[in-house]
Amino acid sequence: MDTTAPRAGAAKAAPNIPEFAVSEIAGAIRRTLEDAFGRVRVRGEITELKRYPSGHIYLSLKDENAKIESVIWKTFVPRLAIKPENGVEVIATGKIGTYADRSKYQLVIDRLDYAGEGALLARIEMLRLRLLEEGLFAPERKRALPVLPRVIGVVTSERGAVIQDIRTTIARRFPRHLLLWPVPVQGQGAAEQIAAAIRGFGAIAPDGPVPRPDVLIVARGGGSLEDLMAFNEEVVVRAAAESPIPLISAVGHETDTTLIDFAADRRAPTPTAAAEMAIPARADLLADLAQTEARLLQSGRALLDRARRRLMLAERGLPDLPNLLGALRQRLEDRGERLAVALPALLERKRGALARTAPRLPHPREGIAARRAALGLLGQRAEGAMRRQLARGTTAPALARFSATPVAALAREKRARLEGLVARLEGVSYQAVLARGFALVADAEGTPLASAAAVPPGERLVLTFADGPVRATAEGTKPARRKREDGEQGALL
Repeated sequence: MDTTAPRAGAAKAAPNIPEFAVSEIAGAIRRTLEDAFGRVRVRGEITELKRYPSGHIYLSLKDENAKIESVIWKTFVPRLAIKPENGVEVIATGKIGTYADRSKYQLVIDRLDYAGEGALLARIEMLRLRLLEEGLFAPERKRALPVLPRVIGVVTSERGAVIQDIRTTIARRFPRHLLLWPVPVQGQGAAEQIAAAIRGFGAIAPDGPVPRPDVLIVARGGGSLEDLMAFNEEVVVRAAAESPIPLISAVGHETDTTLIDFAADRRAPTPTAAAEMAIPARADLLADLAQTEARLLQSGRALLDRARRRLMLAERGLPDLPNLLGALRQRLEDRGERLAVALPALLERKRGALARTAPRLPHPREGIAARRAALGLLGQRAEGAMRRQLARGTTAPALARFSATPVAALAREKRARLEGLVARLEGVSYQAVLARGFALVADAEGTPLASAAAVPPGERLVLTFADGPVRATAEGTKPARRKREDGEQGALL
C-alpha cells in the first residue's frame, strides 16, 4: 500500500498551526498562570523541606489529593512569622510562578501562618508530650527561689510595658538590682534569642565584673496563640529546663499557658505577679522580723523564769555548805592532832615490845655454836664408826659405800649451805661492826640511841663493845669543832 500521498497532504497543511519557541511557550504559560491566579493563599502540610547554603528554602505543600512545590527566597526568610517545619499545617501566601528549566510550576512564598488554632494546639501538645517523656517537666527538677535575691535578671522586650511593671513592682516592694536582656518576644528568630538570653545569664561567672542574677524572670504581655508561639518552641523550653538559675515564667495573661511554664521553676500569671514572687515586700519582712523578735524575747524570758525556778528548788535541797565545811574542817584538825600523838605512841609501844622480845631471842652465836656442836658430834660418831671399820678390816668398801650414798651427798650440801649462811649472818651482824671499833649506845633500859640530840645531860648510858658492855653518864653535847687551819691534816674518823 502506498503511504506517500497522505504524508504529502499533511506536510502541506502544517503552515496553518502557529509555531512557538520553547522559551516563548514557557513565557506564555508563566504569564497565563500569573494573570489567572495573581497572589494566592494556599493551605497545606509542609513536606520535603530543604534549606540550602544560599539561604533559600525549598518545600512542598500537600493535602490528601495533591502536592505543590514551593520556594521561599532568602530575602523573605527573616520576615516569616513562624519557622517552617515538616509536618506542620500552614497557610502559605505568595504567587504562582514557573521554573522553565524543568517545565514545572511552583508557589513562591513570602508569608507563612499556622493553619488555625487547632493545628497550633496539636503541634504544641505533641511537643509537650515528647518533652514530658524526657523528664523536662518532672517536679523534682523544680528549685526553690532565693528568699532575698541581690540581682534579678529579666528576659523581655525593652520597649513594652512588661519591664516597666516589673521595675515599678520591685522598687515598691524591695529595691533590687535589675539586669535586662532585651529580646524580641514574637516573630521569626524570637525563640532563638530568648533561649540565648536564658543561657547567657546562666553563663555569667558568679564573681565576674557583671553580677550574676540570683533569679530569672522570662516575661511577655498578653497576645494571641500565634503571638505567644516563641515561648512554645523547643529551644526555649530546653533552655529554661537547663538554666542553672531559678527561673520564673510570666508569659501572657492568667489564662494563657505556654510550654515554658512547665519547664520553669515557678509560673506567675502576670509579669507583676512574677516580680512579687521574686522579691518579698520590705514591710512584710519588717513585720515578720518584729514578730519573730517578740517571740524570741518572750521565749527567752520564759526560759530564764523556768531556770530561775529550778535553781531555787535546787537551792532549797542543798545542805548548809559553810557549816558542813566547818564541821569537816574541825574533824580534820582533830584527826590531825590525834595522828600526831598516835604515831610516837605507836613507835614507843613497838619499841617496848621489841625490847621485851629481844632478850628471849637466841643470839646468832649460840645458834652457830649449836650447829657446830652438832657437826662435831656427827664427826665424832663418824670417826668412831671409821675406827670400828678399821678394826674389822673392811674400811675400803665402807668408805666407798659411804661416799656413794645419798646421805653423804646431802651432808656435803647441807654443810656448804650452812657455811654460806654463817658467812652472810656474820656479815650483817652488828657484832662484826663492834669488832671493828664501834660501840652500841643504849639508855639504861636498853633502848638504842641513834642521835646525840636524843641524849639529855646526865643520862645513864650503856656502851656495848665487842668484848662486853660499859656503863657511862652523859655530860652534854660536844663543843663545835674549830675550823681547820689551811694546811692542817684532817682526821679520818
